[in-house]
Amino acid sequence: ITFALVNVLAIAIGDISKYRNANLNVCLHFQWEEVSIMDEKNIPIRTYQVCNVLEPSQNNWLRTDWIPRSGAQRVYVEVKFTLRDCNSLPGVTGTCKETFNLYYHESNDDRESYIKESSFIKVDTVAADESFTQVDVGDRIMKLNTEVRDVKVTTRKGFYLAFQDVGACIALVSVRVFYKTCPLTIRNLATFPDTVTGADTSSLVEVRGSCVNQSEEREEPKMYCGADGEWLVPIGGCLCNPGYEDKGGACKACTAGFYKAKSSDVGCSKCPPHSHSLRDGATVCDCHSGYYRADTDPPAMACTQPPSAPQQLISVVNKTSVVLEWSPPRRLGGRSDTKYPRLGSDSGSGSQLCLPCGSDVVFSPGQTDLKATRVVVSELRAHTHYTFIVQAGNGVSQISGAGTAQSVSVTVTTNQAAPSPVSSIQATDVTRHSLSLSWQQPDRPNGVILEYEVKFYEKDQRERSYRIMRTFSRSVDVTGLNPLTVYVFHVRARTAAGYGEFSASFEFSTNSDPFPLIGEGVNSAFLLLSVSGVGILLLISAAVFIISRRYTHTNMHTLLSIEPGVKIYVDPFTYEDPDQAIHEFAKEIDVSSIHIERVIGMGEFGEVCSGRLRLQGKREIYVAIKSLKAGYSDKQRRDFLSEASIMGQFDHPNIIRLEGVVTRCKPLMIITEYMENGSLDAFLRKHDGQFTVIQLVGMLRGIASGMKYLSDMSYVHRDLAARNILVNSNLVCKVSDFGLSRVLEDDPEAAYTTREATGTYLSPGGKIPIRWTAPEAIAYRKFTTASDVWSYGIVMWEVVSYGERPYWDMNNQDVIKAIEEGYRLPAPMDCPVVLHQLMLDCWERERAERPTFSQILNMLDKLIRNPGTLRRTGGERPTATMLESGVGSEVCVSVVPEVCMPEWSVCEWLQSIGLERYRDTLAAAGYTNSTVFRTFCLSPRTHTTFLVNGILGKDERLQFPGVNT
Repeated sequence: ITFALVNVLAIAIGDISKYRNANLNVCLHFQWEEVSIMDEKNIPIRTYQVCNVLEPSQNNWLRTDWIPRSGAQRVYVEVKFTLRDCNSLPGVTGTCKETFNLYYHESNDDRESYIKESSFIKVDTVAADESFTQVDVGDRIMKLNTEVRDVKVTTRKGFYLAFQDVGACIALVSVRVFYKTCPLTIRNLATFPDTVTGADTSSLVEVRGSCVNQSEEREEPKMYCGADGEWLVPIGGCLCNPGYEDKGGACKACTAGFYKAKSSDVGCSKCPPHSHSLRDGATVCDCHSGYYRADTDPPAMACTQPPSAPQQLISVVNKTSVVLEWSPPRRLGGRSDTKYPRLGSDSGSGSQLCLPCGSDVVFSPGQTDLKATRVVVSELRAHTHYTFIVQAGNGVSQISGAGTAQSVSVTVTTNQAAPSPVSSIQATDVTRHSLSLSWQQPDRPNGVILEYEVKFYEKDQRERSYRIMRTFSRSVDVTGLNPLTVYVFHVRARTAAGYGEFSASFEFSTNSDPFPLIGEGVNSAFLLLSVSGVGILLLISAAVFIISRRYTHTNMHTLLSIEPGVKIYVDPFTYEDPDQAIHEFAKEIDVSSIHIERVIGMGEFGEVCSGRLRLQGKREIYVAIKSLKAGYSDKQRRDFLSEASIMGQFDHPNIIRLEGVVTRCKPLMIITEYMENGSLDAFLRKHDGQFTVIQLVGMLRGIASGMKYLSDMSYVHRDLAARNILVNSNLVCKVSDFGLSRVLEDDPEAAYTTREATGTYLSPGGKIPIRWTAPEAIAYRKFTTASDVWSYGIVMWEVVSYGERPYWDMNNQDVIKAIEEGYRLPAPMDCPVVLHQLMLDCWERERAERPTFSQILNMLDKLIRNPGTLRRTGGERPTATMLESGVGSEVCVSVVPEVCMPEWSVCEWLQSIGLERYRDTLAAAGYTNSTVFRTFCLSPRTHTTFLVNGILGKDERLQFPGVNT
């Protein structure tokens, strides 16, 4: 807090001998006198005083000099004064006062030597908390009062203060004028200048900070200057540049031997082993001679060296395969990323160069970048010399100047080997009892093929009984087979080194026999027909099985979905410990996962901010963050957490979603999903007339869906209004603000009541807005789902009227009286008749006659599916064409149980209402016996008018038997 105007004003009336009338002057009346008195410590002080209590109609003014505003938007005036108790003054009858008035006048300069009384604006009437009564000779035993008043000054460069006495015995001891600022501060390495507070007591001034020297923005630094001169909600901040660290709010260079590589590092670190820094402000430490750092190595890693050569390389030859094994290098160079980047071979060419192996050679697990110290090399050529070279390397081996890679080599000769398997077999000349096979030579014969061996068996036998044939050629004729039988064949080759492996299996089937195996006299056509019939039967059986399985699965799924039952809401106020409820229904979030970006409002318990939430394993989302301001009471903490305990029990797309809470550190926070478009009432007022009727009905449908969910959980909201509906970027409406909510008991007639009425709202338990509250809740403090339905009707009116205030400027008492007398809100402009009728149904006096949220939801779904029903508004008159075309039949405007007329022919209809005499009249007008009258949906207790467009007589009144409407 800065008292910036003290020196300018220089009003220290206690030292009036020094300042005289430089700042206080008598401009209108001269009854104020400059007098010396004794203060409480018997020290003489100079005051301005007036005490004309015996004369009526006093009007004594004392005005200051012009006071420059100096950028202040709200100034504070501290007045110290003494006041005489009127009862202690003898002979005073009604002329004595015990108050005085404080005024101000704004002006752009100090040239106004005379100011009219009417030009001053009254600040307040000031009364004394303490007054003195005793008077001694020459001395006064006085009691000093101190009062502070604030004045909003924003239109002129300066102002005057004036004090009006209207008949008090008063002495002004001192006047001090000051304004408040949030002082210069450094927060998160950002400097925030001395900032004047806002003009309003609840306003927040957003201030952007500037990074201190040798720092950079991590995120735009911002803070808010509160009206009390305190900085609030620091957002973002700066980070010291590489080579600098935070030292008491300033960035200081790292000293020699230390470094800082990134701005995000906490502070300077000592150089890692085998490195050094010789200057201040180093961002990385240089490696010692003979040591290196790879590009991917972090600056905090020690400088290292390449490894030495691998040790003890041994080889084991197995025919055309070689197993190589070695030990790690004796010196790893201080690193753990040792690999064997090169495993080469020389296939006996005599060259000293290491040639890469052919593509047909297989290295397992690989040929390059090996971490293991063992590799198997296969698919080599038989009787061939190979030299294998194994190199060791690490992350710094390829750095220029690190030297050549160290390696070790071994030379081996492969043995004679069996041939590789045959890759493919073809079948030709297939008959009933034989077939011919042929194949190609193996890819690697590894010598001269001496013979081939063919193994075959019936597929059903699965190699339990097989036969073998041998041949010197690459083909064979297999005879003695059974007809219509599938056989499996394998082929392998033999060299001097022995047999190779059998090939993969190949299946071939013989042809069918022209005669059946089960008897004589049956021809092939009959056999084919029999086989076809069996196939069809198998297909039908499979289809029946699949359908039955699906039917059983569907029934089981239905049973499982029904059995769990309906979830019932649990009142968190039934818990003795509020922490138990919050931990049961809400998820605790680590505060480090929350990133606050900006303040979007002030809530009942503290600031409301927007930000981002990043949970491990999930994508980052935008959230709203409610915080509990410091200095809260136990009740405030319980109320704050209870709202999260309530929200945590709900899971519905039209109910605001709770992401979690922060209770393990301060401030306490409630994290919910972020709704970009804010409250529904403000959103509609901002976009007045910009939506179609279908879009508005879609919004209402979402609200009804959320309220149906709450009512199904036996839950009463009690404060359903457009201001408590939030809208996201997709125009999805979600019910929020559960501060007034209460749970229903098992008894459907149960209700929660409040204890007393105070003015325009009912309390305790939260304020209840009269304009949205059902009559029984106002009169008897009864709150049920039916009272929420009444409130929903008001929300419908708000939506269709684009956020207009219900009942306009009527006061609450007039609203209550009008509702009791049967008044209901009229249809807003261009409101479809069906929507206004639905509102009227919600506003039925009797609770039992109001629709349920389930019925409301069904009604809105019908309207959305049949948008033609929304075209007729209250300004249109129904016509016979409307009724005949079906418009009237589609508009069943009541969601309560309906009374509907059956479908009749003209003759039946006229007979049922006793108007058979008009049969010929209707027939002449084009209505014949084939015409069927559409059903009329009639709402009970509703006056219904039928227009017949002049077909019947003018004076006829239609009476419908059995219909009481």
